[in-house]
Amino acid sequence: MGVGIVGAGLIGWRRAEVIKASKKGKLLVVTDADFEKAKKLAEKYNCQACQSWSDLLKKEDVKIVIVAVPNKFAAPISIAALKKNKHVFCEKPLGRNANEAKKVLTAVKKYKKVFKVGFNHRFHAAVAQAKKIFDEGGIGKLMFIRARYGYGGRFGMEKEWRMDKNISGGGELLDQGVHIIDLVRWFGGEPKKVYGLVQTKFWQTQVDDNAFVIMSNDNVTAEFHVSSTNWKNIFSFEIFGDKGYLEISGKGGSYGEEILIWGRRRKKFGVPKIKIFKFGKDISWEREWLNFFNGIVKKTKINGDTNDGYAANKIVEAIYKSAIMKKVVDLN
Repeated sequence: MGVGIVGAGLIGWRRAEVIKASKKGKLLVVTDADFEKAKKLAEKYNCQACQSWSDLLKKEDVKIVIVAVPNKFAAPISIAALKKNKHVFCEKPLGRNANEAKKVLTAVKKYKKVFKVGFNHRFHAAVAQAKKIFDEGGIGKLMFIRARYGYGGRFGMEKEWRMDKNISGGGELLDQGVHIIDLVRWFGGEPKKVYGLVQTKFWQTQVDDNAFVIMSNDNVTAEFHVSSTNWKNIFSFEIFGDKGYLEISGKGGSYGEEILIWGRRRKKFGVPKIKIFKFGKDISWEREWLNFFNGIVKKTKINGDTNDGYAANKIVEAIYKSAIMKKVVDLN
């Protein structure tokens, strides 16, 4: 299957590497608003570079399109690709807001092509192992989730596109927060209520650099903090049941070693039974690509689809609304 990549930034390069390593699909063409970037990626992976994404979509041998662009352009390019009868892999978030995500969802239903949103955190080894233990009843009935996700920022970051509200649609909540929201939904189901404080504490921009959030439904409460002023990269996701807990920390690279701790409550309480899993190289990108590719050729279930992308954006929008209104927002 021929693959085209729209966007030759960091994520575009990462996706290209995975396609080559997996031998699932063949990268044929790349494009970027900065044509020099497209040419560099094309040279590295021995494929064609073209001047525009509209030209890329005209190529009949391209059956799959990876959309790795700033948020403002994700929905229109994805919809255009669907209209051209392409399967689409779109990086998160699915547009700048729920309305853009809903337009993509409508197009997916109309054109009936396979569509995946880039929620690679579901495919991290520690997260996947935790989900398996959880689904098998390893910590009993879920009670609450606690998470932190943040990084240290970069010099001059306030001038990047992520800090331009017109292009990004939002700040840290929509960037890293959307991954936490997706994982909370995956483990705990749909939230019914949200409360959030969304703040700009350091970067002189129109978007948030910190978000503090509580989400809940009838059974599960989740609280998380995402930050681009954490100064040291951190990923922590903890899941607590009535019979034990799962604690995920790190995700490789600058976020530290990926570790899962499975704690099981003893009948008479006290120190829990502990099992520790340690994981090496981050293989989430490879696993996610295989899930998408198999969804096309084997019709298997997509893990992180358009519905998930739309749901995450709806929740982000509700959190922003809560921060403005300074009260709990009912998602129903």
